[in-house]
Amino acid sequence: MPTSNTSSSTSPSNGRRGFLHRMMSTVGLGAVAAAGVPSRASAQSGPAKTGDASAILPAYARAQNYRSLKESTFDRSGGNADYRAIAPGAALEVFNQTGAGIISHIWYTIAADSPLHLKELVMRAYWDGNEKPSVETPVGDFFGLNLGDYVDFESAWIACSPGKSLNAYFAMPYRKGARITITNEGSHRVGAFYSNIDFVAVEKLPEDALYFHAQYHQAVPNKPIKSDGKNLDGRFNHVYCETRGRGQLIGVTLGVIQNAEGWWGEGDEMIFVDDESKPIITGTGSEDFFCGSWNFGGREGAHAFSHHQYGAPLIQSPERTGGRYCLYRFHGENPVTFTRYMKHTMEHGHANDRGDNFYSCGYWYQDKPASGFPPLPALKERIPTVKAS
Repeated sequence: MPTSNTSSSTSPSNGRRGFLHRMMSTVGLGAVAAAGVPSRASAQSGPAKTGDASAILPAYARAQNYRSLKESTFDRSGGNADYRAIAPGAALEVFNQTGAGIISHIWYTIAADSPLHLKELVMRAYWDGNEKPSVETPVGDFFGLNLGDYVDFESAWIACSPGKSLNAYFAMPYRKGARITITNEGSHRVGAFYSNIDFVAVEKLPEDALYFHAQYHQAVPNKPIKSDGKNLDGRFNHVYCETRGRGQLIGVTLGVIQNAEGWWGEGDEMIFVDDESKPIITGTGSEDFFCGSWNFGGREGAHAFSHHQYGAPLIQSPERTGGRYCLYRFHGENPVTFTRYMKHTMEHGHANDRGDNFYSCGYWYQDKPASGFPPLPALKERIPTVKAS
């Protein structure tokens, strides 16, 4: 039987938990009780008075008022069949709760006949009875495995461990209830889908608590643009995510398959905030956005890496036709805020001069559940393949 440490630990990442704390800072139960983390604000307010340990005593050593709970696929008969099968075309509901709460950790592991199951299985999450999902993405892309292969790595938000276990630590608050489903869009049966979802039940959320979103996009391939080498408006950029409302961008994952020789990067990120006509943030290159540099080491020297807020856990055949990359970048300490509109984009090559395949997932929080995503591409279009001409 697969095993996993799925307890609701309080501090795997100060950045992630710090963001959760700030989001929950006005909870009626008190920030510490609701989020289960120490107050960073109180810790930074100045030296503690003699005999006052409140500034240094962590939350796990203080009384809490929330309820720690888990919804899992455990065997209801008391046996050891702690999984569910998913037939082709069927959907498995892995989470269904009513009332106010916060999902704090998701763990899956999968036994499936199809080698493409990370692209075939689609995860959808619905908040507060909304009929349209606020999360809609292939399972692999959600966990940073955008090309459908398992790769061991660790970040503050998502991770894949030996034994093909998938973990996510995004805080996912809801006021009235939440549902999460896994749909098998492939033609093969999933023999065993194991799930453990840790959450806390609370009396209420603060008025400014935001809803978690994750959106899948792909360009297979990106269309090369012939131009004078200038790009100021980002019209033809790859789109990671786009939404209307108030909230903050938290990060992206990206899978790349090269359709030609050479370096696929040099594409600047361009983020549009409250103005659809021009980006407010423009970067200096794809590898710079993912916090690397110099082609990640180049054709002969590039190698995989993973850190808490950024990484490239998969680099195969760099700068060659058929080369494969998986990358992620999060903004745990500085989410990009927006009040009306947000679109996160990136050039594909300098001024969009390359035609490689991009498969991506964008993550953000906003004040209301999304009203509708663009249609998810059909399965046959999602399977990563080289599109070399």
